[in-house]
Amino acid sequence: TASLVEEIDKRLLVVLRDGRKIIGTLRSFDQFSNVVLEGSVERIIVDKRYSDIPLGLYVVRGENVVLLGPLDEEKEANLEHLERVGVDEILAAKKAEEEAERLKAELSKHLRMDWFKEDDLV
Repeated sequence: TASLVEEIDKRLLVVLRDGRKIIGTLRSFDQFSNVVLEGSVERIIVDKRYSDIPLGLYVVRGENVVLLGPLDEEKEANLEHLERVGVDEILAAKKAEEEAERLKAELSKHLRMDWFKEDDLV
């Protein structure tokens, strides 16, 4: 946490344990790596589309932080390879992507079960 002192008042990207990406200005932290972000947004990226959902002042428990680092402002300014869309559109796309992943995992599970059943017959 000593290096976090250098990041006060800078824009940070925080990746959480559940995969969410939070961007905000670091205002405070403690010995447990709990952080307070001001003007924060949750960035959701699906395929070549993205949207920022405003969160405002946001407190993140240190145990949920996977990665924390300064935001590259140059790259942030040049997001032309991604299309910015509305919040409703990105949430619908995220839900569809999660459903597709769930179906893929379910199908994979069934295929493995069928494969093991066939091995038992031989």
